[in-house]
Amino acid sequence: MSFNNLDTLYRQVIMDHYKNPRNKGTVDGDHLTVDMNNPTCGDRIQLQLQVNDGVVEDAKFDGEGCSISMSSASMMTQAIKGKSVDIALKMSEIFSDMMLGNDVEDDTLDLGDIEALQGVAKFPARIKCATLAWKAMEKGVDEEQNA
Repeated sequence: MSFNNLDTLYRQVIMDHYKNPRNKGTVDGDHLTVDMNNPTCGDRIQLQLQVNDGVVEDAKFDGEGCSISMSSASMMTQAIKGKSVDIALKMSEIFSDMMLGNDVEDDTLDLGDIEALQGVAKFPARIKCATLAWKAMEKGVDEEQNA
């Protein structure tokens, strides 16, 4: 597949998550809530995580922002649901490396649609948009573990 076709496919995946966000809404029952924003462009997110016995049983978000931040939140919540906290944090680490333009060669984790965001690394001003939901997840997990 040529680079242009791959780039077009990635854009379509991003726009699909933006227009049809997965896991947008609120978590029922006990959960932790993290509010974060990106003051440079106005993105804001409220992430809710339901973590039991070290497993992310549910993850939902609400907020507003650009297509990159909202699609990243949709992709992230989809990717971490049902995963252990350790795996979710490892995915966040891999995603951060991807946003820094580093080659990511981890065959143990399926990043799924998240790979569509790898082109964001070429636009440094947009990296904070893409990582907002991930930073919220890291903050929430850290608060949960240190509570």
